[in-house]
Amino acid sequence: MRVDGDFTTARRAWNTLETNHRERLARASAITGGKVVDAADTVALLEAVIEPGDRVCIEGNNQKHADFLAKCLSQCSPERLHGLHIVQSNLALPAHLDVFERGIADRLDFCYSGPQGLRMGRLVDEGKIKLGAIHTYLELYSRYFCDLTPRVSFIAAEAADADGNLYTGANTEDTPAIVEATAFKSGILIAQVNRLVDRVPRVDVPGDWVSFVVQAPKPHYIEPIFTRDPAVISEVQILMAMMVIRGIYEEYGITRLNHGIGFDTAAIELILPTYAEDLGLKGKICQYLSVNPCPTLIPAIESGFIEGIHCAGSELGMEAYVSARSDVFFIGRDGTMRSNRIFCQLAGHYADLFIGSTLQIDLEGNSSTATLSRITGFGGAPNFGCESRGRRHASPGWLKAGREQPRPGTMPRGRKLVVQIVETFGDGMAPTFVERLDAWTLQERFGLPLPPVMVYGEDLTHIVTEEGIANLLLCETMEEREQAIRGVAGYTPVGLARDRAMVERLREKGAVRYPEDMGVDPRLATRDLLAARSIRDLVRWSGGLYDPPARFRNW
Repeated sequence: MRVDGDFTTARRAWNTLETNHRERLARASAITGGKVVDAADTVALLEAVIEPGDRVCIEGNNQKHADFLAKCLSQCSPERLHGLHIVQSNLALPAHLDVFERGIADRLDFCYSGPQGLRMGRLVDEGKIKLGAIHTYLELYSRYFCDLTPRVSFIAAEAADADGNLYTGANTEDTPAIVEATAFKSGILIAQVNRLVDRVPRVDVPGDWVSFVVQAPKPHYIEPIFTRDPAVISEVQILMAMMVIRGIYEEYGITRLNHGIGFDTAAIELILPTYAEDLGLKGKICQYLSVNPCPTLIPAIESGFIEGIHCAGSELGMEAYVSARSDVFFIGRDGTMRSNRIFCQLAGHYADLFIGSTLQIDLEGNSSTATLSRITGFGGAPNFGCESRGRRHASPGWLKAGREQPRPGTMPRGRKLVVQIVETFGDGMAPTFVERLDAWTLQERFGLPLPPVMVYGEDLTHIVTEEGIANLLLCETMEEREQAIRGVAGYTPVGLARDRAMVERLREKGAVRYPEDMGVDPRLATRDLLAARSIRDLVRWSGGLYDPPARFRNW
């Protein structure tokens, strides 16, 4: 240490990350002479550029996965690579957990685990996974630029040229967040691509940000998670959709919104061109959405209901349809949609309404998709499904909701609508409404700092079931809130324990509303109301542009 005048300066190297980056590249030079690496050399490449204890980001989105690179990592030697900290938004494939089973990685920060939820619960129980946190999407992406910056990242792209310029095509998803956080912090960025080309159609990631490119043996995995077959939509779901349109969308004039994944929201989309149009609501509701290109939106788009959609990712089979509707979707000069999960999440965060579904709701309105033995996480729903307290621009529905919610003081504020649409009983006749969320037990079992709640009760404004709508904004006390929830909980134990006199008082002031209170005739809730009743009908609506995956074809 030396002293210069009044300043004490420590002798410190300020470019250790850059020096380490060059060392990693030097080790890789024994395997490859350039950016393009042969697929057969991928395991050797990973063992050369990854160091024990590294923080590694694997692109695993809702749909697009760097699956080949993830599999290669799971095949590395635990003697060479161990103690890795995985930061990954979605764990969906077996290889994502194989790295923990084999001792290559031992720490995890993630958002959603979906089909791997049961196995993850077991590995956490066995001590093979140390959980950092279950994040929302925006929360995890933000930490990439703060305290969870990756040293090595794997991403997936459609194509690359010899210089490493990448073309992500219709499914960009998490790629920009991972790339920027890694490339501008002296990290190693490895891209698996479906094909090598002389010139990419559109430069989505500049080549000088990319360390290595591997052409995978087969195209990267994409899951069509937003495809819902209209043939499976029930009359109960149609009734709930009618109540949403009449009791929420029409009443609040909702024009900007986000739909969660599920048959409940698909039913809403499919009765826009029929039920909502008969109500004279075209041009008054559902004009701008932040959501993937769901096939069940095709009739509403073709009917002129929807003006614009920004997408987090793509949907298999929708590519040609989306490209042909550039007035609605965000399309590049190459004719391909540009998706971006961060921008889509931000658009939904500041929309007027989010509507989604869940597995459990308690008497305060807290909801969770985490149940016993399964750590599923919750993805982007907490960002979509929260009160946007930083919002300052007004809209009629936002102002109306703000007037309904009791607030201390005199300063007026608006309020985003957050809606959970659920049937009172779920799979296996498990009640959706419970006195105590399983999330509390999961917190205790896995040593989590907080119960894994998806949407907090204080953020929730409405609950929709087949019985009716609970408007929690109009509840002045926690007792009223509890009874409003019981009032729409049906024949579950929670619903049967309602105070009928109080529920009737809540009904008088609109905190509980049943179909007849909204002018909804349950007799009309039939499949005849759906604009499309099958996947084949959706293809017809699209003029043949929609090309559904084989699993959804039955003709």
